[in-house]
Amino acid sequence: MRRWAEFVLRHRKAVVAFWGLVLVAGILLAGRTTDRLTIDFSLPGQPGTVTAHKIEDAFGSGGDTNPYLVAVTLPAGQTITGHEADVGRVFTAVGTAVPGVRLIDEANTGDKAFRTKDDRTAYALVFYRFNPSPSQKLLTDPIRAAAEKAMPAGAVIGVTGEDALASGGDDGGGPGVLGETLLGAVGALAVLAFVFASFLALLPLLVAAVSILATFVMLLPLTYLTDMSFIVQFLVALIGLGVAIDYSLLFVTRWREERDRGRDNHDAVVVAMQHAGHAIVFSGVTVAIGLLSLVVLPVPFLRSMGYGGALIPLASVLTTLTLTPAILGGIGPKVDWPKIRHENRASRFWSRWTAAVVRRRWIAAAAALAALAALVGVFAGIKIGLASSESLAKNGPAYDTLQTLERGGVPTGALTPMEVLVSTDQAKPVAAELAKVDGVTSVLVPTGPAGNQGGQSIVVVIPDTETVNSKSVDVVRRVKSATEHLPGVVGVAGVGAAQIDFLHAVYGNFPLMLTIIALLTYILLVRAFRSLLLPLKAVLLNLISLAATLGLMVLFWQDGHGSNTLFGIAATGAVTFWIPIMIFAFLFGLSMDYEVFILSRIREEYDAGHSTDDAVIEGIGRTGRLVTSAALILFLAFAALASGPGTDLKTLATGLGIGILLDATIVRMLLVPSLVSLFGGWNWHLPGWAARPLRVQPSYPHPERSAPGPTPPAD
Repeated sequence: MRRWAEFVLRHRKAVVAFWGLVLVAGILLAGRTTDRLTIDFSLPGQPGTVTAHKIEDAFGSGGDTNPYLVAVTLPAGQTITGHEADVGRVFTAVGTAVPGVRLIDEANTGDKAFRTKDDRTAYALVFYRFNPSPSQKLLTDPIRAAAEKAMPAGAVIGVTGEDALASGGDDGGGPGVLGETLLGAVGALAVLAFVFASFLALLPLLVAAVSILATFVMLLPLTYLTDMSFIVQFLVALIGLGVAIDYSLLFVTRWREERDRGRDNHDAVVVAMQHAGHAIVFSGVTVAIGLLSLVVLPVPFLRSMGYGGALIPLASVLTTLTLTPAILGGIGPKVDWPKIRHENRASRFWSRWTAAVVRRRWIAAAAALAALAALVGVFAGIKIGLASSESLAKNGPAYDTLQTLERGGVPTGALTPMEVLVSTDQAKPVAAELAKVDGVTSVLVPTGPAGNQGGQSIVVVIPDTETVNSKSVDVVRRVKSATEHLPGVVGVAGVGAAQIDFLHAVYGNFPLMLTIIALLTYILLVRAFRSLLLPLKAVLLNLISLAATLGLMVLFWQDGHGSNTLFGIAATGAVTFWIPIMIFAFLFGLSMDYEVFILSRIREEYDAGHSTDDAVIEGIGRTGRLVTSAALILFLAFAALASGPGTDLKTLATGLGIGILLDATIVRMLLVPSLVSLFGGWNWHLPGWAARPLRVQPSYPHPERSAPGPTPPAD
């Protein structure tokens, strides 16, 4: 790292000029990158997706989309009976005026399940063709406009559905990626101003801006090679902001410390690179490992987030280890004004705190583990799926329409029907068998083009409740099981079938993903810490912390203890199926950042001759404020992400934010120092047989005046 620092300092003007060009390129190309992102949650090769594609190819719509429900409510004193033709014209007008939709109603099924109990409201299912473009608008307004043109005098038209409820009637909403990034940057600047108390606070923000735009530039070629999820843009902007600032914060803090120790500017940059730069590289690699593990999952949108997400630490490490030292080596001392804070000694607060934890290490460890164990217990009750209709909206036209249908006896399962693709000659026998399945309210056999094409038909199955989580999809499993031996059945499609496929494809492969992450991270940290025990502790604590974070998400979102108060969103009843795996991939690496920051400094102090306890106190005294500030900056970035539209983004953002705070407080500032103190000399044991393959020096504990634990024998 010394030679790298010397190289950057010798060519600092060229380095700054290079990143200036990258900054300009990023500004010019970021919009093109985001325009090429897609919305696609399909699962190629899975039974539900295969059937959905067959339905879409044969019928032009449906298969992998939840339908809109368009409702016609007649004035008081009028009933659907006697006005069937008038109502039928409304639905026909929708099918004619809105391109690419397939409409199922009473007229083409002959089933009065499309009426409410009071006979005043009729509804139809409007299936549409999925458009992967993030700029695609909902069909709510076109459907309503077409229906209102043909509605009987005095009637009321309503449009609802999962998508309409989730939007709250607003296709936009939220400040957008740029607005969210600016919100996060303002919060980060406030924290940095407190940490540095000088104009130096602007440097990490500059580095983060360059890093984010560099990531968008690197992302653009990938959009031509594979579909990239629209979610990547939020991750690049907000997580990129936090990670780049964290790394730059670590580097600049160490540079200040060396300056306050009396080194000249050149030497301060070099020493900062040797110590902070080393930790930054290992931190970046651990974050990348967590994200790249997503590519082992057979799900394109998760793979795209793995590829795109891995660019975040790559760009952050590159900019931090080049642009930051180049600027510090040139004008660093000038911008470090007015210099109110000094780094020539460890933080008094964190030193006293850590000393208290070390003195009461058994109590501290037991209390922290008990709190985490309680949250892990809550995690055991997690439901994987989609947000329930109750949590999607509490007001608005879509909500009012759903309430009208529910009061009229229409089950919420109409929001998530199953579509069973069968040969036309077997449609009615199959429908008769599926009507016997427990949890099925009605089975519909449409006639005409909406239900019959090329010798194939669609049987629409309405469950009694919406199939939106890992518990409520049991009825879908029963339907799939019932069709296995029925002649003529091609397959079952719909959101419930897609969830079953996702649970199998993703969570069925989760042990492989977990093994890859844990093994690679352990090997990397053994080399970084020159210890067999510290990396094992780090990996295990990370897994416990992640499970506890998901437990908090169950409380906050699934059970609604906080979501309604903070966001006005009722209990979701489940955690969206893709979010836990994303939180795991991101938090495993991000929280490991703090582990690397802290233990690298503790290791440095121990190697300088301190006892284990003294090294812990001095190490956290030096890094406590840094880690807390870094966690707060990331938390503010996630808070900005939570201001975006949609319950799913809010859920992801709060999960990441909660996880970062939990990890930086209970785990890193309570459990880590207490356990390192308890392990004593065992922390520093790396025998020769393990050190040689990793090309590092063996490590053995040195004598301590009051070792808190047994000392392992030398190899």
